[in-house]
Amino acid sequence: MIDLQSLALMALAIGAGAFVKGVTGAGLPVIAVPVLAIFFGVPHAIAIMVVPVLLTNGWQIIEHRGARGEFAFLPWLLVPAVPGIVAGTWLLTELPERQLSVAVGGIIVCYIALRLINPSFALPGRLGGRLAPLIGFIAGALQGSTGISAPASVTFLHALRLSREAYIYSISSLFLIFSMTQVPALSLAGILTWPVFLEGLLAIVPAVVMLPVGAFVGRRIRREVFDKIVLLLLAVIALKLLIGS
Repeated sequence: MIDLQSLALMALAIGAGAFVKGVTGAGLPVIAVPVLAIFFGVPHAIAIMVVPVLLTNGWQIIEHRGARGEFAFLPWLLVPAVPGIVAGTWLLTELPERQLSVAVGGIIVCYIALRLINPSFALPGRLGGRLAPLIGFIAGALQGSTGISAPASVTFLHALRLSREAYIYSISSLFLIFSMTQVPALSLAGILTWPVFLEGLLAIVPAVVMLPVGAFVGRRIRREVFDKIVLLLLAVIALKLLIGS
């Protein structure tokens, strides 16, 4: 039986993650899953977050649908992500997880260092279009092997220097595909059961409360501040990968 103090801590973690997602388009599982895992274990925590992640990403896609035309090659990023998940799941059984996490964390650190040294760095749109299928596949592979696609997806979209609206629309579309793929996988594995699904419905409450608050704040910050917040989020993800969860 979980006491009220523990429930409050979990709600705070989900709310904080939803707030960050409202501002940046990402961050809900990164913040919430480690806290929930303390009480339930990692697989159970991931299964609980499936419902809030589906809802929040769907919400942000609808909210920012007006920016969908800004990222013309978004389908080339999304389609290869699904076979990437399959490949990543295979890699998870073949490669040492710790070394993989360290390598991915190191890639993020290199990108952050590049942006700090050269703040004006941006991927040209034409090059971004050519790289999109590869990045989509890699993002899916990372999602399947480590549970975190942000080292590829967030880094790539951030480097394109999209507007905040187009960035959030794009990243939410990718995360929605990942979540929809996870639902049958977790169900077949016996992890996403009806009781866990009901726990996920309860987890929606703090997410629904804090996501609009984050979106409100995000709409009122300058582009430069938004870029720095995304870089900070990437730094947190890199730290998590390098030191372990």
